[in-house]
Amino acid sequence: MIVLTNDNQTTIKTPISLRGVGIHTGKEVNITFKPADADNGYTFTRIDLKEKPVIEANIKYVFNTDRRTFLNKNNVTIQTCEHVLAALVGLEIDNVKIELDASEPPIMDGSSKYFVEALESAGKKELSEKRKEFVVRDIISYRDPKSGSEITVIPSSEYQITTMVDFGTKVLGTQNATMSSIKNFKEDISDSRTFSFLHEIEMLLNKGLIKGGDLNNAIVYVDKPLSNSTMEKLKKAFNRKEIKVNPNGILNNLTLHYPNEAARHKLLDVIGDLALIGTKIRGRVIATKPGHYINTEFARKMSSVIEEALKERKKESKIGKAPKIEGKKPIMDSKKIKEILPHRHPFLFIDEVYELNDNSILGLKHIKSDEYFFKGHFPEYPILPGVIIVEAMAQIGGILVLSKVPDPENYLTFFAKIDKVKFKNKVFPGDTIIFKCNLRNPVRRGICHMKGLAFVNDRLCAEAELTAQIIKVK
Repeated sequence: MIVLTNDNQTTIKTPISLRGVGIHTGKEVNITFKPADADNGYTFTRIDLKEKPVIEANIKYVFNTDRRTFLNKNNVTIQTCEHVLAALVGLEIDNVKIELDASEPPIMDGSSKYFVEALESAGKKELSEKRKEFVVRDIISYRDPKSGSEITVIPSSEYQITTMVDFGTKVLGTQNATMSSIKNFKEDISDSRTFSFLHEIEMLLNKGLIKGGDLNNAIVYVDKPLSNSTMEKLKKAFNRKEIKVNPNGILNNLTLHYPNEAARHKLLDVIGDLALIGTKIRGRVIATKPGHYINTEFARKMSSVIEEALKERKKESKIGKAPKIEGKKPIMDSKKIKEILPHRHPFLFIDEVYELNDNSILGLKHIKSDEYFFKGHFPEYPILPGVIIVEAMAQIGGILVLSKVPDPENYLTFFAKIDKVKFKNKVFPGDTIIFKCNLRNPVRRGICHMKGLAFVNDRLCAEAELTAQIIKVK
């Protein structure tokens, strides 16, 4: 679901520029980061073209994922954008305009390190608008049966990523990497450099790619014997007098930053590619054998899920905004509620009442992790049973109607009908449900008609129309 967080959106304070060479094009390129307004997101501007066209960092513009993520809008392209986007996400900068005088950002050292340093020197500025975030409440997966690659996102308290890679070679086998918080990106992930295998280097050179590659901006793992002809080809391509294989299986004398640097760079790529969703994620991403194709296909699926969530949010807006209780004091606690309702633990589902007037009532329930029904209701994936939500609606409605009689302890309310029940969003341990109940008509002959709404995190989670009968029992 989409929520407005308590954090403000951010941009940078001042423009900052870098110069380098594109790894695939081999062209010198200047890149400039500029401040942007709220909700701008990330945009690329090709200032080398007459019209200075703008390409939004959006999954719908992904054109090619062969060795890099390639954007195309109206035949204007941006390629190898993932390292730049990863730096922005990793520093939690939400809005930036990126100007380029070529199609490809500079590769720098093959990581996001230099972009991070530049952006930090530009400074971060808070904007007045709140940051939007997609909170993962259901497991979402995408699998490529051809490659066996798979990406899954599961609920989590913050944005986390784990990558698991298996390269199937002796020089570089199975590796894992984890980022437990986006705040760890700079220190643990940002300086992880791109890499390739020797057999891939030969193929890329034959395709006319990596024209800007050298042994300083890419780790090359030697997964095959290095023939004299290949050695001469590499010397020419990388402008080196000498090419040799180090004992760790890497060309020349490049020192690894981490034993699992390859897995960390794959994690960096996942961050950059998922930035194309355009919305921050609160969830844990688990990527098995990730690559630009599976990354962007998963981003495409996530974008579709988020779009549906936004449509649902618009529908909910017709119902009205979720009631607010911040700063309010309850007018009824559990003790006073028990004076009106006959229900007792463990079947009393209203903790506090905040508003009560002639026709409406507002109350809440805190969903604790030790609630008795979680032990048997999907214990491996605990969610609040829908019948409990409806029962809580009935109880808050019961408080509303019984508050109108002078001796509520002598009356009971019984369900006569439940109609038009809809469950919109799941409720989990730790959530707080805010209930609002309105009388549809005046109470006549002990019959009351009510409309019940239940909200969690400013989102409608359930609604129902209830009919109840008030009966004097004493």
